[in-house]
Amino acid sequence: MTPARTTPAVTLTPLDTDDAELLHGWLADPVAAHELGWWPRPLSALRERIERDIADGDDDAFLVLRPDGEPVGLAELTGQSLADGTAGVRILTAPEHRGRGHGRAALDALTDLAFGELPFHRLAARPHTGNAPALALLERAGFTREGVERAACRHRGRHYDLAVLSLLRPEWEALERPRAWEP
Repeated sequence: MTPARTTPAVTLTPLDTDDAELLHGWLADPVAAHELGWWPRPLSALRERIERDIADGDDDAFLVLRPDGEPVGLAELTGQSLADGTAGVRILTAPEHRGRGHGRAALDALTDLAFGELPFHRLAARPHTGNAPALALLERAGFTREGVERAACRHRGRHYDLAVLSLLRPEWEALERPRAWEP
């Protein structure tokens, strides 16, 4: 598992099975459930998933902490392929912490980790096309819209289109913003 990464606004610390109850509560939020395509699962199943993700190494999940240590979200590198240099990104902000800049800080820290310390060349995100906050966040962070995966996810009996956005290492290098490791 990748170690913790800190920015002035947030710290990313590896998700552990002890965090399952907190995450379970966040995923019960109707907005998160809809946007992530999450359906209610038992807490024990979430613990098992976290254990499996830790063991297999294809996903790295981080709890997002404010400077005072309060958990405010989840940041993930998913479907990692070191051979191809690709991974997916996913950000979840706790309901009570949305709209305060924590999602952007978490996304910046996650991309800095992926490009600055890990060997990735391409990061991709696939939010619902109707998820305006996620689309705006990704675009502000330098991600480019590539297209749409039509009817690519099903939630509550309905199919939704997914937007495909990506950020390449050279694009990240050209971003004029402080890196997570800079004071």
